[in-house]
Amino acid sequence: MLTNQIQQAARMLGAQARRNYGVSAVVLSKATDPIQQLFVNKLRDYKSKSSGGKLVDPTPEIERELKQELEKLAKQYGGASGVDMTAFPTFKFEEPKMGPINSSSA
Repeated sequence: MLTNQIQQAARMLGAQARRNYGVSAVVLSKATDPIQQLFVNKLRDYKSKSSGGKLVDPTPEIERELKQELEKLAKQYGGASGVDMTAFPTFKFEEPKMGPINSSSA
């Protein structure tokens, strides 16, 4: 029973070590391989360009395709023209009008 627990703990530690190594390898600022360093630099450049959830370096063709897809989604899901289909919908709940609780209709 104790050996099963030790083996299970060893497997979990091995999985954690692999997972942590995979995550930390990308985070390292100094890469040992020049190709890897170029990749990390490109990722940083791309990350600095992309802000606010917008496309990075969009071409007019890509922007047109995005507009067409958004119009298709708006048509499919009932969005009127001019409605921002990328925004989270707003809900407005009104209190129901209720009559008096103690009504005597005798």
